[in-house]
Amino acid sequence: MMALTLTRFWPAADCTIGRLLINGEHECFTLEDPVRVGDIFAVKVAGATAIPAGRYGVVMTYSERFRRELPLLVDVPNFTGIRIHAGNRASDTEGCILVGTTRLADRVLHSVDALVALLPKLRAGLAEGLVSIDIIDSAATGLA
Repeated sequence: MMALTLTRFWPAADCTIGRLLINGEHECFTLEDPVRVGDIFAVKVAGATAIPAGRYGVVMTYSERFRRELPLLVDVPNFTGIRIHAGNRASDTEGCILVGTTRLADRVLHSVDALVALLPKLRAGLAEGLVSIDIIDSAATGLA
């Protein structure tokens, strides 16, 4: 089984930067909408906040929006359509996870390169069985 781990480390005003590991090895950096904190009912707000920390399944399906096959997170409470795709800034995501090979305080860079490297690994993992992603709010960020 392939295990992805996304740890959210660096919150910014309009996004959260994290690191994605595959089976414990660094793969790339991530960018999501801000994590909603300080509310025991911290429910995701569509297009405005990140999904809740937790474990989710990952499948590859065709995206009508992007006109290509992309990773899709499944069983996200009260939300559907969370994908992993290319993009650099908070304005490029509506709740999805963006990937990049480099990070700055408020963006990821070289996102197409990161996605091109990630997709065959996910396809190979899915060919061998299940793929899951653990999303963790790091205590270092005050998000935990």
